[in-house]
Amino acid sequence: MATAYGPDTRDHQRSGVGFGDHPPVKHFFPAALRAPVEGRTWREFGYLLLGLPIALVLFSLSITLTTLGIGMLITFLGVPILAGTLAMCRGFGAMERARARGLLWLDVAAPAPVRGKTGSPMSWMGAALKSGASWRHLLYTLLYLPWATFSFVVSLTFWMCGWTLFTYPLWRWIFPADVGSNGIQLYADRGHQVHLDSSVEMALTSAVGLVFVLVTPWIIRGLVSVDRVMVAGLLGPSRLATRVS
Repeated sequence: MATAYGPDTRDHQRSGVGFGDHPPVKHFFPAALRAPVEGRTWREFGYLLLGLPIALVLFSLSITLTTLGIGMLITFLGVPILAGTLAMCRGFGAMERARARGLLWLDVAAPAPVRGKTGSPMSWMGAALKSGASWRHLLYTLLYLPWATFSFVVSLTFWMCGWTLFTYPLWRWIFPADVGSNGIQLYADRGHQVHLDSSVEMALTSAVGLVFVLVTPWIIRGLVSVDRVMVAGLLGPSRLATRVS
C-alpha cells in the first residue's frame, strides 16, 4: 500500500519498484501463493511482533513523564519536564522511522528540528512546547500501544494457527507418543471423544491450515497499512511544512 504525505515521504513498496528502485521481477507463481514465503511478509510480520514491546516502553515513559510534567506545572519544574518529554518522544520517533524504513521500506523524512530564537535553554523549551511536530510524536507514543497490542495478537494468532494446522500431519505423532491421545481433540464428554486421527481428518486439518497460511499475509499487510499511515502522519513533517518546502 502506497501512502504518500508529500514529496518527503517515499514508500518503496509501490508496484513495480523495489527498495533502491530495482526493476520489477517476474514470478512463476501468483502473488497469493508467494505471499506466505516472501521476504516482505516476514519483514512486516517482524515489524508487528516488535511493535508491542516497543509500544509498551514508549507508552510507559511518555504517560509517566507527561503526567508528572502536567502535575508540576504549578511550579517551574513542569516546563522542563514537559519539554524533555517531547524531546524524548522525538528521539523515539527517529527510531520508529528507522524501523519503518528497514522493515516496511517506508521512507519518512524527519520533521524540522526544534530551535530556540536565542539559543538559551528557556528559548529552546519554549520552542519545544510550541512545536506541533513534537506533540504529534507524543500522540504517537500514546496511540501506538492499543494498536500494537491488537495487531500483535491478530497477526500472531493467524500465523501460529495457520502453520500449526498446515503441518499437523508432520507432528501429529507427538500425541500418541507423549500426550497419550490419538490427536487434536475436537469434542469430549463423559462417554465420547472426537480426535483428529484418521488420514482424512488430518488432510482436512492441513487444508484448513493452508487456507490460514494463504490468508495471513494479506491480513498482515492490512494491519501494517495502518502503521504506515501512523508513521507518515504523526512522525513526519506536517503537510503544511511539506508544501512550503
